[in-house]
Parts: sequence; C-alpha cells; structure tokens
Amino acid sequence: MLAVWVDQLLGFASAALAAIRQKEHYPDFMIWVRAEGGDYFNGDVATAQALAPVLWSQTPLERRGFASEPLAKPGPSEPCWCDSGRKYKQCCARVEFLTEIPEQMMWMLSLREWKGATLKAALDSGEAPAQALLEAGLVAAESGQTGRAMQVLESLFDRRDWSRLPEQAEPAFEILLDLFQERGFTRKRTELLDEVLERGPLFLRGVALERLCLAHLDNDDLDSARAAFVRAQQALPDSPTLAYIEAMLLLHEGYEEEARERADFWYRRLLRQGELDEDQLDFLAALADNPGATLADQLLSAEEDLATPLISLQSLLAALPVAPKLAFDVDADTRRIVYRESARESTLFAAWHAAFQVMVDEDVALGFRDDPWGNAVEWMSELCANPEWLDCPQVVQDLTLALTSRFGSLPWMAPSLLEPLAQRLSRWLEQARAEGEGSLCWDDGDNAFLLRTGLALVVGMERGAREHSRRLAEQLLAINQEDSLGLRELVLDQLLRDERNREALALAENAEDDGSLWLNILMGRTLALYRLERWEQAEAALAEVKRHSRYALDMLCAESPRPALPDKAGRIDPGTKAEAWQYRTLMRDQWRTTAGALEWLGEHR
Repeated sequence: MLAVWVDQLLGFASAALAAIRQKEHYPDFMIWVRAEGGDYFNGDVATAQALAPVLWSQTPLERRGFASEPLAKPGPSEPCWCDSGRKYKQCCARVEFLTEIPEQMMWMLSLREWKGATLKAALDSGEAPAQALLEAGLVAAESGQTGRAMQVLESLFDRRDWSRLPEQAEPAFEILLDLFQERGFTRKRTELLDEVLERGPLFLRGVALERLCLAHLDNDDLDSARAAFVRAQQALPDSPTLAYIEAMLLLHEGYEEEARERADFWYRRLLRQGELDEDQLDFLAALADNPGATLADQLLSAEEDLATPLISLQSLLAALPVAPKLAFDVDADTRRIVYRESARESTLFAAWHAAFQVMVDEDVALGFRDDPWGNAVEWMSELCANPEWLDCPQVVQDLTLALTSRFGSLPWMAPSLLEPLAQRLSRWLEQARAEGEGSLCWDDGDNAFLLRTGLALVVGMERGAREHSRRLAEQLLAINQEDSLGLRELVLDQLLRDERNREALALAENAEDDGSLWLNILMGRTLALYRLERWEQAEAALAEVKRHSRYALDMLCAESPRPALPDKAGRIDPGTKAEAWQYRTLMRDQWRTTAGALEWLGEHR
C-alpha cells in the first residue's frame, strides 16, 4: 500500500506542477484538480482536492520571483481551502494521507524540470529550501547530469547561514568536490574547501580537511598534508576515515612500520567504541596487518572495469622471467654505449602498439600524446596474453609511463607494479655496463627507451620503494655521465629522508649546476650541514642559497604561503617563486621535522 501511495503522490505532484505552471493562478489550478486529479488516485477526487492546497502552498512561482504563495490552513468551521464551498471539517479535514507530505517536494520537482536561465534564476533567488537542493543535486548526479548536479549543489553550499544545511549534506559535499575536480574547476574547489574550513559546520569541516589532506598527498606536499591531517584529528577525533588517511600519509612519508602501528591503534580504539559495522572493522584489521597491501587491494577493487586486468598484470609481472640480452655497441673513441632495437624487438613493439595505440610525447620528459587509459582493459588483456612483448625495452617504456602516470603517486602500488619492471631495467643496464666503461647518452641510438623508463621508475618508486628507487637512480647516474636527468636531486632528497646526511653532503658537494633543480642541491647541502652541526659551513651554504633565490627562505618558513605555479608552458625558471614553491612542496617536511631547523632559517632570512 505504501509503495503504491508514494507512486500516486509523485505522479500527482508532477502533473500538478505542470498544471500550476500554465497560469500560476490558484483557482485555475483547482479547476484542473477537480477535472483530472482523481485519475491519479483511482478516481478518488477527494484525495486530490485535499492534497492540492498543500502542494500549491509549497510551489515556487516564477511570477513572484520563485517565492511561494502559501494558503492559510482554515479552522474546522471555516470554508475549506480547496474551494469546494463546504466547511473544512466536512471536506479536506476528513482525508488522511498515508505519509507526511515532504515540505520541499514541489521545489525538488521544479529543480528537476527547470533548465538554462530559469534554473539559474531560481537558484540565485535564494528561495530554494536546502533539503530540496540536496535531493535535486543528488538525483542529478546519480542520473549522470553532472552539469546540473554541480549547478544545484553549488547553490546548496553557497550559503551564509550554514545552520540551515541538513546533516545529510556530507555525501553531496563530497560529490560536488569530485565534480569540480572532474570538470576542471580547481579554483572553485579550493574556494569551497576554504569557505567550509573557515565557517562551515563541524561535520563538513572534518570532511573538507580529509579531502584537503588527500589533495596535498596527490601533489606530493607532505608537509601540508600532515598539517591538514592534524586539523582533521582535532575536528573529528573519532572519524574512522582518519585511520585510512593516516596510514596513507605515513606510507607517503616512508614510515611503513609506524603506519601499521597506528592502524592497529585505530582498530583497537574504534573496536572499543563499538560504533563501526563488521566490514569497517575488517578493513581496519587488514590495515593494521599490512597497510600497503590493504590500500592496494582497496584501490584495485575501486577500479571496477580495470580490477581484473590489473590483477592479471600484477600476476604477470610477479612471474616475469629474467630479462633477455640486448644488443649494445661501444665506440672506443667517444666511449659512448649505444642500444639499438633489434628486428625481433621492433616486431614485438608493433604488436604491442596495435593494442596500446598511444605514442610517447618526446617533447616532454614523461608523458604521452594521448591518454593511454581510455582503452586500458584491451591493452592490459593483450599484454597478459603476450608476455613476450616485455622483452622489448620500448614496450617496457610505454607500460612504465602508463603505470606511473596513474599509480606513481600511490606508494602502495610500487611493489607489485613498478619494482618488477625496475628489476628488468636494472638487468639491461648491467648488460650495458658489462660492455665496458662508457656513457649511455639519451640522444644516441635507442638509448632514450631505457633512460626514459629509468627516470619514470625512479620517480614512481620514490615513495613506495625508496631504497630501490635510490639504487636505480645511482645506477642511471653512473652509466649516463653527461646528463643527470634530475636524478641527482632525487637521490639527495632520498638520502636526507633516510638521515644519511654525510652521503647527502658528499653528493651535493660533488654536484654541478646543470640548470635542473639547483635549489634542491643548495638547500640539501645546507640541511645536511645543519644536521651534522657544522654551523659555520651551514651559514655559508645558506648565503649561497640566498644569492640563488630571494624567495626560498620566506617560502620555506611561511606556514601557509600562496602557491606559485609554473608558467603556461610548465617551465620553472631558477630563482623564481615557482622554484621556491616546488622545493617547499617536496622538502619542507624534512626541515620541519629536523629540530630547530625552521627557526634557524627564520633567524638567517
């Protein structure tokens, strides 16, 4: 009975809305109700007449600037508001509805129907009830109307009076943030997060802080991520999401054992509180047992269509045989080592490319001309059926770049997806070195396939397999003596993160300014000297930093500086604010966690 009633109510309300829109005049609406309303309730005109004044009273009217024109509910002996001419107690008062009539129903139905300028005007009017905006936005998002959903939900959260916001708004808030990101409205997303963090209700502030933390992790800004996490803990100390985020944060910072210990702490704490369901507790227990593997499994299960081929790819990479021998030539006069693709390797690449279909963009360090993930199910399935394709370095290059573009910022994916490929590349680099002393330079032969793969793997494994990343970077630096590819800076950063300060200092002092990330070398040397308590040398190194960049110290010492982005071409010039911001993003957490280091910098600005 209830389901039938709900269907009848919605059907009548939709038809009533269309009738009201004809003239937005109550007597004309009631003429329609008496003529056709009973059709929606199996001929029961009384129910239609009793509902009509209720629905009219909550309907937004365009002629009134989207305000409603509510009717005063009559007293028992007053004329009924359905214009029947009878007393209310003898007319509509006798009709009982099976459910309460939602106060926002006609607004919600209107928001589903309006388009273009009318929808914009209705939202701008400020008359829409928050609950109607919430429901209409969620319905639009679920039905794939992303533009409408974003427009409606923006209006829901564009309010000075946050107290009117329903607590069920949390999923809508997350949907709106996702829509902003998917549709490229980065600025709007940032402004909404800032607004909620400053003035929003507590339940939304916690979600905003969690999202902010994840965004900083995506950008490799560990210091800002840690600060956002601490604020989230203070806002929502018992949120189970914090366990998940803290595990991710600690893995990004390279503290796998601490991630396991903290996940165990969260599990025991939330278990005692007894407010989580069995699935949530099982997830936390798995997180405490093996954080990296649990987060990797969660990501795979969330990938939907890609889950099965990704799992198959993991199995393939785990069972890869030893890399085959490549053909290298060595020029005795120039001492240059050159790899050239063989006929077999060219054939393997041609078969692979027929499935993969995307070419590497040779004008950028690590990128493609198109998105390789549009047909990922096809190329992963084909690769798993033809594992011999991975005997070809150009195939390994394409696969590595594709995997790092999607999973390189997730430390827990490195062991299963990137480390097997790194082992294969190391084997090929060992073969090149076995040919004799010499340099494997980027522009010679097909060397770029090997070097581009190595650069992608070093970057992709930097968080999730730091030691392996550093070893591979050192192997590349040893065999490519003409171009550091930015690897020297990466190795320096990793040594500092591992507190190997003497090795870091030796690397920094032997470096030459090749125009790439030189601020990292100067600041890395300064930090190593400070940690080693070589105060005079540290001050001299800091003076060199200030000669190179007048922004670096201010940017590093500030708690919340304004981001400075690369130019339109993505270039970061030495000595600019963008260079200082890049260094802050990468390494401020190391200065912050070194006792007294930030204070020392502040004193020497």
